[in-house]
Amino acid sequence: MLRIENLHAYYGKSHVLHGVSFEVRPGEIVALLGRNGSGRSTTAKAIMGLVECEGSVLWKGQEIRGRKAYEIAHLGLGYVPENRDIFPRLTVHQNLLLGQKGSGKGSRWSFEDMYQMFPRLKERQHTEAGVMSGGEQQMLTLCRTLMGDPDLIIIDEPTEGLAPKIVELVGEYLQKLKSRGVSVLLIEQKLTIAMSISDRVLVMGHGSIVFEGTPASLRADAYIRKEWLEV
Repeated sequence: MLRIENLHAYYGKSHVLHGVSFEVRPGEIVALLGRNGSGRSTTAKAIMGLVECEGSVLWKGQEIRGRKAYEIAHLGLGYVPENRDIFPRLTVHQNLLLGQKGSGKGSRWSFEDMYQMFPRLKERQHTEAGVMSGGEQQMLTLCRTLMGDPDLIIIDEPTEGLAPKIVELVGEYLQKLKSRGVSVLLIEQKLTIAMSISDRVLVMGHGSIVFEGTPASLRADAYIRKEWLEV
């Protein structure tokens, strides 16, 4: 579905990604792990056309590197950035409405789906998003992206700063996406959630993939965990 080949990315003269290659298959959750500064968020931005890069980004066999971010989104890739980017003066319902592409007809997701998964959003559907808690805003950002009916969703640090109960809820949410046929590229620091819901895990270090395998194989590899993940 999504295949990255020999990806290099730059911020000005700073060379951040060094030949990154991996794939995300249909109906799969892949976790991209690593310490801060390892290149995980830059990888997401490169896929979505938000940073200068070289190499290949193939989406369903089609080269999308060099396209505008909105063009990539309309091809079926959803992106939830780390900073959430909600519209603070708009209500919850209005934020969700902005996530729709076209009329929203034919989408596998509806307002009712969002409110059923996150009843708190239904309770606050007429509340301005800017006054909600961080956890509620994270739920809203995830749901707004889903309203665009992506086939793959890239989620950057969805559990950052959230209470443990909300972290569990996010994990359940991502598994629901998989059950609906949505692939997930999860960028995460918390090993617990990543290892519990992912089909495969990738570990980044210094802008390169240093490990790829199953959660079980990562648990068994003490060297990789100590060298590239543990603080």
